[in-house]
Amino acid sequence: MVMLCFVFDLRSLSPSLLRELKQSLLQLSNYYAVYSPNNSNCGKKSKVLRDRIGLCYVFTNRNSFAAELKVAYSPRGDFNLRDFHHAVNTLPTDDFCPEFNNSGVLSCSDTKISSILNEQGIYAWGDPDKDITRKVILISCSLVHSLDDDTKRILMDAADRCVSVEFVLLENKSSHLGEVAENINNFVKQIGDLENCSFRSYVSDGRVFSGLVKQWFQELKDDMEGLLQCRFMFKNNLIDQVNQITCNLNRSLNPMIDGFLSCETCRCHGIPLDKSIENLNDSPLTCPVTGHFLGEVGLIENSVKVGESTILFMPSFQCCQKLQQINLPIDFNIVERTNLQTLNEGFIFGASYVVVPSTYHELDDIDKTEQNTQVFQVLCHVLNSLDQGLVCSSNCNVETMREASFRCFYVLLPSEKGMMLLRRLIAAEEILPILDVSEFIVSKMSKEMENSVQAALLKIEASDYNPLQHERGFHQKLNLLVKESLQFGAMPLKIRAESKLILQDSEEVAQPIQEAAEERILELEVGENVSSACITEEWEKLLVTELPKIHSATEITKPKLANLALSPFETNRHLDEKTSRILERLEVPKQLKKKTVSPQNSSIGASYANLLTKKPPLIPYGPNQANDQGLKLSQPIKPNFQRLKRKR
Repeated sequence: MVMLCFVFDLRSLSPSLLRELKQSLLQLSNYYAVYSPNNSNCGKKSKVLRDRIGLCYVFTNRNSFAAELKVAYSPRGDFNLRDFHHAVNTLPTDDFCPEFNNSGVLSCSDTKISSILNEQGIYAWGDPDKDITRKVILISCSLVHSLDDDTKRILMDAADRCVSVEFVLLENKSSHLGEVAENINNFVKQIGDLENCSFRSYVSDGRVFSGLVKQWFQELKDDMEGLLQCRFMFKNNLIDQVNQITCNLNRSLNPMIDGFLSCETCRCHGIPLDKSIENLNDSPLTCPVTGHFLGEVGLIENSVKVGESTILFMPSFQCCQKLQQINLPIDFNIVERTNLQTLNEGFIFGASYVVVPSTYHELDDIDKTEQNTQVFQVLCHVLNSLDQGLVCSSNCNVETMREASFRCFYVLLPSEKGMMLLRRLIAAEEILPILDVSEFIVSKMSKEMENSVQAALLKIEASDYNPLQHERGFHQKLNLLVKESLQFGAMPLKIRAESKLILQDSEEVAQPIQEAAEERILELEVGENVSSACITEEWEKLLVTELPKIHSATEITKPKLANLALSPFETNRHLDEKTSRILERLEVPKQLKKKTVSPQNSSIGASYANLLTKKPPLIPYGPNQANDQGLKLSQPIKPNFQRLKRKR
């Protein structure tokens, strides 16, 4: 966590330059107001935004003509956007009295560093229980002649307290030549042995101030926020035994919000009231901190929520419009053409939208549809030949499909395929990461290392990217999950379990015979690889036998399946007789049909009856089952449905 303290030397800042600096500080506070720091303890966004921006200025006392330092805004609690804006806007603008040396160069003799680096100044700001790094940014248009021993001692003591000091010099033109450059070199040598001191010089320009604001905001944010460490692994060694490089992933940008929301707050603490907690009985609202009921006097209705942690109290809601759902079609206003060759890829973010011409059903006119399609194709072809795109603006955020209080910029990109893409562009308020790439640039590369890395890269296959050749494994994984799911609770096992449950509950069923019959039938139904001869043999063993004599429903005998006599097929005439007996055995025995089922076992009896009258499968056939009439071997046997009279 970093706390910034800005010190303006009003004696050397011209009114025009001071206006630029004031606007920069206002933008910095606006960025910080909509910034929601992450709470590392709970992993959620914190609702409290701590004060981490201070503002001081050095001026000349008109009575004593001595340099003095005054604190305009001190960070001692929660950040107050309104108070900070008031402090910046009320900075005096009539203290510009530059001092020149004999060579006509702006200079100052006292920067009043000791007035801010003390127990009453920056050391008392912030929470003493938390590890806070403080940084003083002294902005001036003049150089310090020399640092005396007392000033150096104060700066060394500040280093022990984790306080750094940055001297910023603003100039109207470049100072790489002349006496100014010599004075800068002398000052840099004076602070060279101080680890917590640094010096930077900038040309006073609008782009420079915009970059400074974003750089300061990056320092206000948490140091490790959005920073991810990664490794890139190679199949071959780049050099020696090294096959990987370690890097940091930085967030590409910080997009701004699309608008501000109106809300109600409690008058006691100024915290927004959540309407979702209000019950259906229209009970009065309560304070989120104390839980006390709030009446009309305890409510502030005219409030605006800026970000997640900043509240502004307003006289009315007229300045804050409610963001509505966008109405189709969305209007994009063409702003300018842009060269795609010079367009920075970092300026493009968000999802890509494929743009194609409208169809006949959308235009309701075939002539207009053809003309619209032709114009679209010609526009795409011309833009592609020029290697240019179209910058558009709209009051709609396409990703949220809602109206935005601020304009959104997009770029229309052509292609050779007759389609175009629409991508979101960053604006002046969006924040790109400020990275110092100079420290990563190697002045001289080793030729041996370059050859080794190049040889490793040439071993990697090179081709045009085709998405169809790079599968993520989605279908393979899902198919495997479905296959494993089918193994749990398969259909044959379910039927078998239900049949066993019915047979166990019934006391009037011939359990062994029916269980064996059901299991055999199921095995015959699901056994696709069983030969015709094997199927015939199973049928013979299962059904070509005599049922046991049934005297009563409660005295059903339990024959031993091992002692059942098996009769082979001897003649075709004998085959027809056995076929009839097989079909007869599949029906419900007459004794069970005539038996009256008791009320308590009616459901069980009905289930068993339905089970016994189950429709049999087709009768198997084989090469040894031809009848006397000369049927072909591939035809099934026609059963004889004449019942044989049984002796009672």
